[in-house]
Amino acid sequence: EHVKPGAAVLDVGVTRERDPETGKSIVYGDVAPEVAEVAGFLSPNPGGVGPMTVALLLTNVVEAAERAVAS
Repeated sequence: EHVKPGAAVLDVGVTRERDPETGKSIVYGDVAPEVAEVAGFLSPNPGGVGPMTVALLLTNVVEAAERAVAS
């Protein structure tokens, strides 16, 4: 009901839960799987935009450090 048909949905949320049977951590996104039936595109999670987010954050840190050293 919150997603327009054909919309691109980027699932950037990460949720971790412990599997009661194995005790291992399960990682999944915050977007309900049913959204895939309405959206034109749904980014996978895990394995979606996370690596790009980390890369851009690190780029920003390096650029900020370079500006701090230069001033």
